[in-house]
Amino acid sequence: MHKLYKVLSFTGILCLYSCGTYFNQPFSASPSRTGEFSASSKNLLDLPLALDPVEVAVYNFSDQTGQYKAIENGSTFSTAVTQGGTTMLIKALEDSGWFIPIERESLSNLSTERNIIRNTKQEYIKNLNPNEPPLPPLLYAGLLLEGGIISYDTNIVTGGLGARYFGIGGSAKYRQDRITVYLRAVSTSNGEILKTVYVSKTILSQALDASFFRFVKFQRLLEAETGITQNEPVQLAVKDAIEKAVRDLIIEGVKEKYWSAQGGVEVNEKLVADYQEEKSLDEATGLYERIFVDRPYKNNFSFSGGISLIDGDYSVNNPDYLARIEYQRSLTSHLNLGAALSIFKLNNENSFSGSFASLDLNTQLELLPRDDFSPYLYGGPGIAVELGDPEIASGQENLSSTFFKIQYGVGLQYLISPKFGFKLFAEHNILLNDEIDNLVNGKRDDYYFNIGIGFNYYFGLTTPKTSIE
Repeated sequence: MHKLYKVLSFTGILCLYSCGTYFNQPFSASPSRTGEFSASSKNLLDLPLALDPVEVAVYNFSDQTGQYKAIENGSTFSTAVTQGGTTMLIKALEDSGWFIPIERESLSNLSTERNIIRNTKQEYIKNLNPNEPPLPPLLYAGLLLEGGIISYDTNIVTGGLGARYFGIGGSAKYRQDRITVYLRAVSTSNGEILKTVYVSKTILSQALDASFFRFVKFQRLLEAETGITQNEPVQLAVKDAIEKAVRDLIIEGVKEKYWSAQGGVEVNEKLVADYQEEKSLDEATGLYERIFVDRPYKNNFSFSGGISLIDGDYSVNNPDYLARIEYQRSLTSHLNLGAALSIFKLNNENSFSGSFASLDLNTQLELLPRDDFSPYLYGGPGIAVELGDPEIASGQENLSSTFFKIQYGVGLQYLISPKFGFKLFAEHNILLNDEIDNLVNGKRDDYYFNIGIGFNYYFGLTTPKTSIE
């Protein structure tokens, strides 16, 4: 009975812990509510007031992807993205305060209604009141806004994690889609395309679940499960992308002096400067939220410290110090060539202890040469030389003082600027004999490990700095 109580308690905790699933279940119908803000709504609404709002017309801003919702066995006749892009764009233009939207999507309906008004005035009002003013003309737009939703990419990232042990398990899964919109401003006076902006937005779906499956006693099976799935609304993602596109178009127009904010040059310059900083970060961010950096410097010095650990013929291996200075030169964007000078100590406690210097020649392969966080592989030949007399067990002789070796390793580097970066590395040094600890035993040669942390200083600007592609 006590065991059953513990199982039920665990199941209850599991249900309560699973992301509050049972506290967020919709048990009743909800009333209508005002639509949600997107992540870009506040940035759009916080723009300074326009000096002179511009009349704009939007005839069509629609789904150009032609995609339908995907299901396990094919697709449905329901579209993958909303067909109301024009309405969303007009709402964003209105909210910005920089534009006066003019009805053009349903121009035929507007024209029909105006004809009805005009005929009514002519037939009935004109005879009764000759001074009745005529129907005012339609506003005309100085700008046309064109474009649309041009891409909806599904499953650009998928993954998950799960585990199960003794009937208890859980898993997490996620999927990321991506939507892209283009928006361009066209002058109605000459048809010139003044500006085009391009915005993308990811759409995240997540699923978490946990389960319990176990026999609590003979012929008594307890099974429990809980879970939650969360899908970011596609409509809200489209709204977010459109609102950011409108904001970007406004600031691009300010930058090109097509229009201006109230407050004059000072407000305009601050608006453009903040936008340029944001745009630089966006342009340096890759598809999978990877930050790209320029690497215009061909040379670097590296200073590192860490530990060395021998793995030789003695059973007791103690870590000891490592200090290293290294020079490298880039041959290509992926390939570096360098030399490293190290001073380290190998320590077998009372059996052997000695200090050494090594000179290593390495070829280094950068796996992600344009990322700010980049793994790398390296390897090459080297030589280690003993410094002074080693401390060895009594009765043993110093067998050699020079040792040839081969080393290889892996590392991670994080660039905080084009000139400075931090790195971590782990290295395996394979000696070509069995004599470094002054004991020859068995068929395997001695080797040792180096683990360290350091920083790189880059210099020697040999290529001009260019903007991020």
